[in-house]
Amino acid sequence: MILKGQVAVVTGASSGIGRAIALAFARAGAAVAVNYRRSEAAAAEVVDAARAAGADAVAVRADVGEPADAHRLVAAALARWGRIDVWVNNAGADILTGDAPRLPELDKLEMLWRTDVRGTFLCCRAVAPVMRRQGEGLILNMGWDHVEAGMAGPEAELYAAAKGAVWAFSRSLARSLAPHVRVNVLAPGWIETRFGQEMDRDTYSRIARSTPLGRWGTPEDVAEAAVFLASPGARFITGQAIVVNGGTVMR
Repeated sequence: MILKGQVAVVTGASSGIGRAIALAFARAGAAVAVNYRRSEAAAAEVVDAARAAGADAVAVRADVGEPADAHRLVAAALARWGRIDVWVNNAGADILTGDAPRLPELDKLEMLWRTDVRGTFLCCRAVAPVMRRQGEGLILNMGWDHVEAGMAGPEAELYAAAKGAVWAFSRSLARSLAPHVRVNVLAPGWIETRFGQEMDRDTYSRIARSTPLGRWGTPEDVAEAAVFLASPGARFITGQAIVVNGGTVMR
């Protein structure tokens, strides 16, 4: 188990990619703090699954967009384990499913900015001093594969604004926290979360056919990349964006 003895905090871990990352860390031997904002029952199920895999795990409610909550999440992990080795800023606003698509554009932008950008920034500010004192650590921020290539459409423009900010911030943070703390970005492409599951089948199939590897990605594909970046094999990687997209965007 390549992460045995490590402690990981995963924000937005009650479903989707965050859930997959938390469970992949648990299977790799890490203890895991499963952060959630509203979905208490779903977070509890992730904790149960992590414990079934042999890991110590706990659910922690926190709104990462609130400074006090970001610090409380750090404090909860330290109180239980005394250290934090990996922090994954996975929490993100959903502007594509449910009632969100009908919101005004500026409301969607505010949702993305508050969770994806502000939340990432606040959590990095809260956990970085801990990792510096430890003399080691990894921060993984969540990006988007089309940040550099671009994609047409109003929702894509909103995501580009938010995830582009995260990507740029992460590069500067990697320089600030070097040499002992690493900062990298995971940049998923078309991943089969709720958005993909609710998409009309013709569009879904067209996207799969347009992907060089011939399918949508899964949350587990992203999770395995996260495990690699937290492993000893990635100890010389910082300030980089790892694109997990089946080749849709090539850099």
